[in-house]
Amino acid sequence: MSMIRIHGAKQNNLKNISVDIPKHQITVFTGRSGSGKSSLVFNTIAAESERLLNETYSTYIQHQLSQFSKPNVDLIEHLPVAMIINQNRLGGNSRSTVGTISDIYASVRLLWSRIGEPFVGYSDIFSFNNPKGMCETCSGLGYVEDIDLNELLDFDKSLNEDAIRFPSFRPDSWRGKRYLYTGLFDNDKKLKDYSKEELDIFLYTKPTKLKNPPSNWPRTAKFEGLIHRFRRSFLLNDNFEKQKFKNDIERVVTSKECPTCNGKRLSPKVLECKINDYDIADFTNLSIDEALKFIKTIDSAKASVIIDPLQQQLESLSYIGLNYLTLSRETTTLSGGESQRIKLIRHLNSALSDLVYIIDEPSIGLHPEDIQRINEIIQSLKDKGNTVLVVEHDPDVIKIADHIVDLGPLAGKNGGEITFTGSYHNLLHSQTHTGQALRRQHRLKPSQLSNNDFLSISNISRNNLKNVSVKIPKEAMTVITGVAGSGKSSLIHAGLEKMPDTIFIDQKPAHASNRSNLLTYLNIFDDVRSYFSEETGIKKSMFSYNSEGACVECHGKGIIKTELAFMPDFTQICDVCHGKRYKPEVLNAKVNDYNIADILALTVDEAISFFNKKPEISQPLEALKSTGLNYMTLGQSLDTLSGGEIQRVKLSKYLTKTVHQHIFIFDEPTTGLHEDDIPILLECFDQLIKASNTVIIIEHNLTMMTHADWFIDIGPYAGEQGGQLLYQGEAHGLLDVERSVTAKHLRNYLNK
Repeated sequence: MSMIRIHGAKQNNLKNISVDIPKHQITVFTGRSGSGKSSLVFNTIAAESERLLNETYSTYIQHQLSQFSKPNVDLIEHLPVAMIINQNRLGGNSRSTVGTISDIYASVRLLWSRIGEPFVGYSDIFSFNNPKGMCETCSGLGYVEDIDLNELLDFDKSLNEDAIRFPSFRPDSWRGKRYLYTGLFDNDKKLKDYSKEELDIFLYTKPTKLKNPPSNWPRTAKFEGLIHRFRRSFLLNDNFEKQKFKNDIERVVTSKECPTCNGKRLSPKVLECKINDYDIADFTNLSIDEALKFIKTIDSAKASVIIDPLQQQLESLSYIGLNYLTLSRETTTLSGGESQRIKLIRHLNSALSDLVYIIDEPSIGLHPEDIQRINEIIQSLKDKGNTVLVVEHDPDVIKIADHIVDLGPLAGKNGGEITFTGSYHNLLHSQTHTGQALRRQHRLKPSQLSNNDFLSISNISRNNLKNVSVKIPKEAMTVITGVAGSGKSSLIHAGLEKMPDTIFIDQKPAHASNRSNLLTYLNIFDDVRSYFSEETGIKKSMFSYNSEGACVECHGKGIIKTELAFMPDFTQICDVCHGKRYKPEVLNAKVNDYNIADILALTVDEAISFFNKKPEISQPLEALKSTGLNYMTLGQSLDTLSGGEIQRVKLSKYLTKTVHQHIFIFDEPTTGLHEDDIPILLECFDQLIKASNTVIIIEHNLTMMTHADWFIDIGPYAGEQGGQLLYQGEAHGLLDVERSVTAKHLRNYLNK
C-alpha cells in the first residue's frame, strides 16, 4: 500500500513526529483540543501541498495566490495535491447567494431564458449582478439604504466642533479636511444656522472642481457632498472600511426592502418572464425541497438537458441536510457548518481523482441524523480514488475510518506526540484518552428538578416555527435539540433576545486583530504591564508592543514582510527582536528570570503558577483553565482561535465574577471539543447553575444531551418539515417520542 510519509514534523507543538498515512483510505485524526491535530494536518500536510503546487506556477501567478511559508518538517514523501474543505465561512458580500456560490443559479438563469414566457433575453439578463437585468432602484441588492441625517450630523455643532458624527470624518482626518478646507463654509457656524442653499451644497454636491480653492486644498481633488461621499465610501462598495466601521454604519444607515422590485433584485421587465406562474426570484425564494417539487412539475423536452443536472444539484443539497436553505440566501448569513457542506457538494461531481481531501470537523453543526449522510459523501470521495484526511471528535465519524492517528496525550506543550495509529477496533481497546472516551457508557441524568419556577416563551412564529410555546425551568440545564434547520435557534432568539439579563455566548469571532491576545481580551494585560513596571522600575508603556516598547524594526509585529514586485511577499522573523516584538531594553528587564515576551509564551497553566500571588491576574486565568483552555499561551492571537475556543474564552469572563439570576444561552458549545473535555465544560455549567443562573444549550452532541435536566425537541425535520414542538419535559420522556430523530439516536447511544 502506498503511503504519504511525514518525517520530523515540528510545527507548533509537534514533537519531531514521523508518521505514515495510507493513500486511498479514510484517515481520521483524533485527540484532545490543542493536541496538535491541526498542526499536523493543516499547518504541515495541507500547507506543504499548497506551497509546492504554487511553486509550479509562474512568479506572476504566484503573486496572485495565497502565500504559504515552508512548514517546520524535515521531509514529506508522496504528497498528492490537497483539496482543503475547512469551516471558514463562504463570506462574499450581499451579491453572493447560495445559488451563485454553488453555480446552481447559472442553470436556473439558463432555464428561464429557454422556456420562460414571455422571452425577455438570454441568461445573462437574469443576473442581478448584471446592469442589463438588475433593478435600477436598488442596483440588484433587493434593498435600499437611507442615511439618517440626525445620526450622521450634530446640527448643534460646527465643522470645527466635529459636527459630522462618524469616525473617519473627524476634523483632523483627511476626509474631514475635504469639508474644512474648501473655503465654501464658515467652519465655526453651527449646522442648524446653515441656509437651505449652504446645506444642499454641503450634503448633495456632485463631484466638482472648486473654482477658487484655498491654498491648503489638494490641487487635484474634487469637492463632493457629504451624502454622495458617504454613500460611495460605505454603501456601494464592500471594502475593509465597511467592516471597520460596521457599528457606526448600522447607527447611521437604515435599510428597507426595495419598493420597485419588492426585494427580488431584478428589473420589472425580467420579472415578467415566468415558468408555471413563477418568476425566477419566486423560484430562488423557495426552500431547496420546494424548489425540487417545482422542477418536477416542468414538462419540457427541449429543457430536459438543463432540468436533469439542475435536479441532481438540488437533490445533493437536500441530501446533505441543507434542504431548508433557499438559493437566494446570502452567503454572509451561512454558518461555518453550512458553508463547509456547500464546499463538499462542489467536489462531489468533480472528475479529478488521486487528490488528498482534507476535511476539518465535518460533523460541526450537524445532528446525528445528518452525520450518516456526511459519512456517505466522505466514503464516495474515497471511492473515486482519493485519499481523505479528516480531523474529527464525533464518534460517528471516527467509526468510518480505515485508519486512525491519535495525538496527545494532552494539549499544547503536553501534546504533539502520536499516541496511537491503527484501526477503530484497536483504538477502542487502547489506553488513549480517545479510546477511553469512546468506550464510556452513558446514562441520562436522573430527575432532580427541585423548583417549579419556569420561563415562558409563547406563540413564536418566526421563520419555520408554527406558533410554538415552551417553558424552561429556571436554575437548571435545558438542552434544545433537533436537526439543523428545524427551528431551534429561531425559537430561543425570538423568545429570549429581548428578555433582560440574557447572555448569548456564541461562536462569532471576538472583535480582534492579530494584535489582540488572551490577556487583552480578559482585560488583564494592563495588570501584567503594571506588575512588570513596579518590579523593574521601567515605565508601564514600555511593556506594550503596540506602544513605546515595540521593536523599532518590526513595529511590534515580530515579523518583517517584504513586498516584491511580481513575486510572493517575503515574510521573515524580525532579526532584531527575533520575533519577540519588543525593544532590547524591554527584553533585558526581567522578573524572576522572565521577561515580558517569556510571559506571553507561557501557557495558562504556567502563568497561574507565575502569578499565584497576584489574584487580579491569576483568577481570570483560573476561570479560563476551568473551561479547558489551560493549554493556550497568553500571547496567542485571538484571530487564530476556533469557534469553540472563542465560546469558552467568552464564558470564562462570567466565571471570574459571580453573576446571579441571569439566563445563559450557548450555541453548540461542544464545537471542537474532545469527548474527554466535555465534563470540564459541564462543571462550568454546574457552577453557573449553583450561582442561581439558568443555562440553555442548543446542541447536537449526544454526551451533552445525557446531562440535560430538561429537553425541548423541535422538528421533526428541517425547514417547512420542521418548526413543531415534538417534546418538552424531563429527560426520560423524550425516549418515547416516536417522531423524534433525536430520540432514536439517543436510544442507540445509551444502548451501545
